[in-house]
Amino acid sequence: LEACLMHIFAKYCTPQPPSTANSQRKSLAMLVPPEGSYLTPKGLDSWARDTNGAPFSDETKEELVEFLDVTDDGGLTFKGFLQIYQLQTESDEEETWRDLVSQTIIHLAARSLKCLTSPITALIGH
Repeated sequence: LEACLMHIFAKYCTPQPPSTANSQRKSLAMLVPPEGSYLTPKGLDSWARDTNGAPFSDETKEELVEFLDVTDDGGLTFKGFLQIYQLQTESDEEETWRDLVSQTIIHLAARSLKCLTSPITALIGH
């Protein structure tokens, strides 16, 4: 589960993980956020939009900064990201599973599109 959450966080964090665009095989791998990465307000909005259909309100963002683990500049750390899911799971476990499924579908759809547009030899490693 933590690897899945790391992958989701890495899609939106600053700095971004090193580019894997040079290798078709690597681009299908799970992302790992760089040490010290965080979500900017823009990254947080993008994640919320992709997961829930809308960005968080300003009030919700203020609460996140106040109560969760953030950088000195207010960027949400991976620890803070995990805290969001922990709190959500304690409140509504089904909502957490819906979020994870929606993010997984996005990832799998992207992988499928890459597979459909690449030579079959790239998929089998030859």
